[in-house]
Amino acid sequence: MSGMQPAVEFRAVTKRYGAAAAVDTISFTIARGDLVTLLGPSGCGKTTTLRLIAGLEHATEGQIRIGGKDVTRLSAAERDVSMVFQSYALFPHMNVLENACYGLLASGIARKRAEEMARSKLALVGLSGFETRLPSELSGGQQQRVAVARAIVLEPEVLLFDEPLSNLDAKLRRHVREEIRALQQDLKLTVVYVTHDQQEALAVSDRVIVMNAARIAQDGTPRALYEQPASRFVADFIGDANLLPVTVRRMDETMAEIRLGSLALTLPHRGAANGSAELAVRPQAVRLGEAGGLPGQVLRAAYLGSHMEYEVGLAGTAAELFVIAPDVSTPIPAGTEVSVTFDPAGLAVVPGS
Repeated sequence: MSGMQPAVEFRAVTKRYGAAAAVDTISFTIARGDLVTLLGPSGCGKTTTLRLIAGLEHATEGQIRIGGKDVTRLSAAERDVSMVFQSYALFPHMNVLENACYGLLASGIARKRAEEMARSKLALVGLSGFETRLPSELSGGQQQRVAVARAIVLEPEVLLFDEPLSNLDAKLRRHVREEIRALQQDLKLTVVYVTHDQQEALAVSDRVIVMNAARIAQDGTPRALYEQPASRFVADFIGDANLLPVTVRRMDETMAEIRLGSLALTLPHRGAANGSAELAVRPQAVRLGEAGGLPGQVLRAAYLGSHMEYEVGLAGTAAELFVIAPDVSTPIPAGTEVSVTFDPAGLAVVPGS
């Protein structure tokens, strides 16, 4: 088998329940050793897509290939994948080693060999010395690592994570997502990861497939999705963009003059035609107080420790801007008149809007 074969390939896959399509004609490939996240709101089709890879659901149309092999009609047991569930699904009455061995024993491997294989994987995830502990004696992050060890002990082609951090508090989420990413890179695992949390997706992924209403809205690197959203949905879903109506006047193959009220900005037009369009403005790209901008007024101000958050009304429009500002030493009180300017690095014309 060629080393160039993708680990996972979807070819025009559809999954219907009755007349409703949970997944509608989606195609993508996942390269070996990559962590690819399926991201989107509830009901967008991301979990169904993961279950289609796992063989827990079967495609109505299209073809699914894993490691170059057509698995469209194969059962979950016949596919070379392992799933790490949301709740980790550890057996509470079994110790760490017994939990890690479970899949091996279930597949008929002798106990001595199974324990050797499980110990080596527990060492890989940093849990040597924890073999006799029960899950209740472990932290959330350690439980996550037992679940990963149990999943990789079978050395699957693809490891699947279904919302693995949703049961953890915010601080632990950050720690465990860093652990998952480090393990994935150290062990060169191919991972498909489902989340509805944009920050989590940006932090762990080589690539993100954003889904909306059973289809792929955009597929790209975290930076491409954030800096060059392909649609209004992606701009808004990833990174809280402010979407403002603008006028576009194309100047050449790539650049255009963008008019936002009395401001003229020169930006890539990204295929937008002359006339009206929308501009995605990141909250961090709004500057308050510098002269020569658009007149506005601070409507609300909130202190969040590391930064300030403001809602700013633009004079003469119904637009309210969500603004994140790093300066916490001199906050701007609500009611203050401000001049609003923008850092071009945080602006993108939204094509097709």
